[in-house]
Amino acid sequence: MQNLAPIALFVYNRPDHMRRTLSYLQKNELAAESCLFIFSDGAKTGPDEAKIAEIRQQAKLVTGFKLVKVIERKVNVGLANSIISGVTQLVNEYGKVIVFEDDLLSSPYTLEYFNEALGRYANQPEVMHIGAYMYDLKTPGLPQTFFYRAATSWGWATWARAWKNFEPDIDVLMPQFDKRKIHEFSIEGTMNFWKQMQQFKSGKNNSWAIRWYASIFLKNGLTLNPAKSLIQNIGHDGSGRHSNLENTYDVQIACEPVKDFPTVLQENMQAYKAIQQFLKYRKGTLWQRGIRFLIQIKEKHF
Repeated sequence: MQNLAPIALFVYNRPDHMRRTLSYLQKNELAAESCLFIFSDGAKTGPDEAKIAEIRQQAKLVTGFKLVKVIERKVNVGLANSIISGVTQLVNEYGKVIVFEDDLLSSPYTLEYFNEALGRYANQPEVMHIGAYMYDLKTPGLPQTFFYRAATSWGWATWARAWKNFEPDIDVLMPQFDKRKIHEFSIEGTMNFWKQMQQFKSGKNNSWAIRWYASIFLKNGLTLNPAKSLIQNIGHDGSGRHSNLENTYDVQIACEPVKDFPTVLQENMQAYKAIQQFLKYRKGTLWQRGIRFLIQIKEKHF
């Protein structure tokens, strides 16, 4: 497999997470033939400076890839701006990119999956995004990979031809949604995607990912996804700026290569329903949530 996509790894102030992410990436089948670009954001506060210095020192010693280049930001641009500018830079140069953050453990076959899909759908404008993470879906009989509407941000890839549709301006995106589109965008109300848009608009989050999904959705784009996750996010330990302590999205990383890819370019309704069910009940049934709430109340008082 020639002409592999470059890997962009975005890091900030978590050297241990970065070390684990890299150790898994190095074990990937195509790591030694891939170019790795590590984008290190500048310090937001004084206390972060030591951690960032440690990260940059660590980044300079990374081996196991065809080439490793460290891009050190002099100032703090924030995760969203770092990702947007880094992805833009690499797709302009290489035509495609694979994107990781510092808290993503990969299967040995994750890079293989990305590069195979990038080659396979390179000239299919409807396919705009390749995701590697998938919820722990219990539905039997799902195909190994499928098309879906929403874009996952925990390990993903895209092409220059798709990325040129990225609209960062929330005031351009939001007026294009009517009631029906909001319902479809939020997987029939099971996920708070529209709320994330509103929160971005009011300055409560700075998500590049929700604007990317909205950009794809408004173009009727498709995202490719695996039925069994090729990524595990280890950032939900309370260490990240954008993470909470939770295990709702924990998965077992798939240990076999992806061989089957869809030939029909349309959303897979079986997979859509499986995801919708997962999202609807991800925090348990109303009964289970009530019990959990009562236990928490009890623990607070005793």
